[in-house]
Amino acid sequence: MSRILLPEEYPYFYETHMHTAQGSACASSTGAEIARAYKEAGYTGIIITDHNWYGNTAIRESLSWAEWIRQFTRGYEEAAAWGEQNGLSVFWGYEACYEGNEFLIYGLSPEFLKEHPQLKDATVKEQYEIVKQAGGMVVHAHPYREASYIPKVRFFPGLADAVEVINAGHYNRFTQKNQIYNVKAIDYAKEQQLPMTAGSDMHCDKLFGGGMAFTEKLTDLQHFCRKVLEEEDYLLTDGVFWYTKQGEPIHMVNWD
Repeated sequence: MSRILLPEEYPYFYETHMHTAQGSACASSTGAEIARAYKEAGYTGIIITDHNWYGNTAIRESLSWAEWIRQFTRGYEEAAAWGEQNGLSVFWGYEACYEGNEFLIYGLSPEFLKEHPQLKDATVKEQYEIVKQAGGMVVHAHPYREASYIPKVRFFPGLADAVEVINAGHYNRFTQKNQIYNVKAIDYAKEQQLPMTAGSDMHCDKLFGGGMAFTEKLTDLQHFCRKVLEEEDYLLTDGVFWYTKQGEPIHMVNWD
């Protein structure tokens, strides 16, 4: 497997958007399989963001709330166990879906989710208020994506803390197509004066190389949230180019 060569000043590299087969019906690699792939590719850590109850989840809707969450976190738990044994940081988040429009939720915990069943049928506004009160962060994922499951591109001013402007699933070293989605997202984040994030949206262990590189190791997801919300020093990448935190391209990514 290829290994990404990191800029010397940014040696800590994280995937912020990925799915496991245990939690997402559209994924094909287990938590352990995909964790191993990220470690081999040179990542410091990963954030599991499986599709939640109204997204393309792999978990049966008929289950009780507690049992649904228990099964929903299996991919994360498997990846975390592998990471603990092999030196890969593994954090938990999820991707929330509202009629095709999606948000990445960071900084909560499975226990918090279990104790707040009102999140299941919360509106976008209610979701934002609950997550913010808990000290978490809401990121509008790939806002300009066009796909069969997205009936309409919509925006939610004031109800997201940041924008995922680089989604390596749109533009990567294998396909190099649909880059316009990322370009538009960068412009939107600038217009709204919102921080920017980057991730791969990976569903298997054949990695694109997207993510975010930092000057220091992240201790937990609250640390990640602070880095983004305070727009501290970090780089974004789709696995093809490195970008500044303002979405400006710097140079090509080198792979070993």
